[in-house]
Amino acid sequence: MHVTARADYALRACAEIAAANPGPTKAERIAQLQNIPFKFIENILATLKHAGIVRSQRGVEGGYWLARPADEITLAEVIRAVEGPLANVRGERPETTQYRGPAKPLREVWVAVRASLRTVLEDVTLADLVKGKLPATVARLTREKEAWVGH
Repeated sequence: MHVTARADYALRACAEIAAANPGPTKAERIAQLQNIPFKFIENILATLKHAGIVRSQRGVEGGYWLARPADEITLAEVIRAVEGPLANVRGERPETTQYRGPAKPLREVWVAVRASLRTVLEDVTLADLVKGKLPATVARLTREKEAWVGH
């Protein structure tokens, strides 16, 4: 999986907004706290607002809030809002790929990779991030020595 800067920034911004609940969080504050360029944050927050993940209010008392409770917003939802599908192959959904000969099983491999991503990203919510406590299934994966080895 390749996590783009846009997806990373969106997750970090949502975590800051969730942590500030119930008050609003200004885009400038998110940019400062997470060391993210302000122009990126503005664009990402607009995308997240359009997707119904955050809401905003202008003015001195304004800022950004989550549109729903943090325990109802998964990391997968945030990533999909800013990047589209969690996994694709050459811009196609894994189930639409077709291969011949000895490469034929690759379709199933790509579908399994997507399912694996979903297992983690749909289990972790913004509330989990803010609490600093990941679901047991995800935490267990991080305890495997191989998980920390870059390949």
